[in-house]
Amino acid sequence: MIERHVQASELRDLVEKVAAGERLTREDGYRIARSRDLLTIGYMADLARRQRVGDKVYFINNYHINHTNICYAGCKFCAFAKPRKDPEAYTMAIEEIEREAEKARALGATEIHVVGGLNPYLPYQYYRDVIRAIRRVHPTACIQAYDAVEIEFIARVARKSIQEVLEDLREDGLTALPGGGGEIFAERVHQALYPGKIGKEKYLEVHRTAHRLGIRSNCSILYGHIETPEERVDHMLALRELQDETGGFLAFISFPYHPENTPLTREMLAAGQVPHPTTGMDDLRHHALARLLLDNIPHIRIFWMAVGMKMAQTALYWGVNDLDGTVRRERIIHDAGATTAQEADKEEMVYLIRQAGRIPVERDTLYNELRVYDPAAV
Repeated sequence: MIERHVQASELRDLVEKVAAGERLTREDGYRIARSRDLLTIGYMADLARRQRVGDKVYFINNYHINHTNICYAGCKFCAFAKPRKDPEAYTMAIEEIEREAEKARALGATEIHVVGGLNPYLPYQYYRDVIRAIRRVHPTACIQAYDAVEIEFIARVARKSIQEVLEDLREDGLTALPGGGGEIFAERVHQALYPGKIGKEKYLEVHRTAHRLGIRSNCSILYGHIETPEERVDHMLALRELQDETGGFLAFISFPYHPENTPLTREMLAAGQVPHPTTGMDDLRHHALARLLLDNIPHIRIFWMAVGMKMAQTALYWGVNDLDGTVRRERIIHDAGATTAQEADKEEMVYLIRQAGRIPVERDTLYNELRVYDPAAV
């Protein structure tokens, strides 16, 4: 049935390219991004997934620490950031960071993920002390901390180069960089939604520098707001180009825009427009597009906390091969209205992966395989 549908599809020429292992072009990406033929898109993405990474589906036992929500950037899609005098504003003391790291250690987390706001009131030493505190309390954990936006901000405030900051943090115990902060590279969107922080060139510069220093990283996109399908494609291809150059990206992560409680939503409502979250069709097509275009980034990760676990499981047939992790205590997307749980357990993830007919694999930050589970469904 599906083969008959694919043969009749307007995308059948692209199916042939994918089957032959040919790299898709920008125009190919535009066609997929605009197509409503979800079955053929899924067929292609699943074929590409099998060719590149096989049947293993990864997850990680990790723990999130959002160390401060004080931020000056004023991004219109963000509900997490607060000005310093807001009653809900906070910055965690190093003693609090240590307590959180101890909780992560007690839960067996192999990764501690640290991201927060652009807080101009913090000294350079604070960022180093956060890494040192985590390393002291949980010496075996991988520390994935400070996205590219934060690294550039820290360097600017401290009057240091990006390389100097990364070298210092690596000395303190940093393992890798998270991928957040990429948003959408289109300068039109940058100026409209997040002019207070870096755009495409600086984001790529931070990751290029990290890769040159041997620090691996992830990369990301924020989709489902005012960007066009073509701008999503252009964003992905800029990342593909850097990966051709450095090979330093581990995974690509897509964050769907959550509209509740954000300045952008308030603006839209004031203009008589109704904001809508992404649909299931959009989420599946988007992740499939990432698998098809990002042929040199091995792992396409879905942030289950943003789309729900059932949608994340379904996406395993649209090119995804990583369900992210147990997470715990995430605040950023929940402040924007996410109603999903704030954590998952390993048993649930193993069960869902098995039910999808795949092989569950617990990994660390660098995709070292810690445990490969029996794929037999239970």
